[in-house]
Amino acid sequence: MEGIIEVPGNLLNTGIITEQDVSAFFIQGYHDGVPIGAWNMRQRTTETTWTLFFDTTNLEFPMGGHFLEQSYQAWNANGEVNDCGPNGFGFNGGNWAQDVCIDNVWIAASSIDPDTPLPVFGMDTEMSCQSVVPLS
Repeated sequence: MEGIIEVPGNLLNTGIITEQDVSAFFIQGYHDGVPIGAWNMRQRTTETTWTLFFDTTNLEFPMGGHFLEQSYQAWNANGEVNDCGPNGFGFNGGNWAQDVCIDNVWIAASSIDPDTPLPVFGMDTEMSCQSVVPLS
């Protein structure tokens, strides 16, 4: 998965922000290098699941799946990972797993450990699924 998050400059290095603070957000999912879906926060409706916590100091999405610990993510996908819409795409970082939704269906094979780090890299950083992600 790759995407874009846009945050007002005055919020950088201030710690955790939420979806209310983000000015733009887009995700694109891939499987074996082939696009499988995308979601843009501009597509939100009153029924869209949209929860985001982002650490502007460490440039990462806190993971672990606990809302009160600000480590839960729900980007067009609820805790059941089944509400991303017809022809939709979404991501959920819950306390059971991090996984994706495609066309209102939880993709069980996408599930990974809920504590898997989700860092952010600049757009000029070349990445691949085989890359080693530096954690410190």
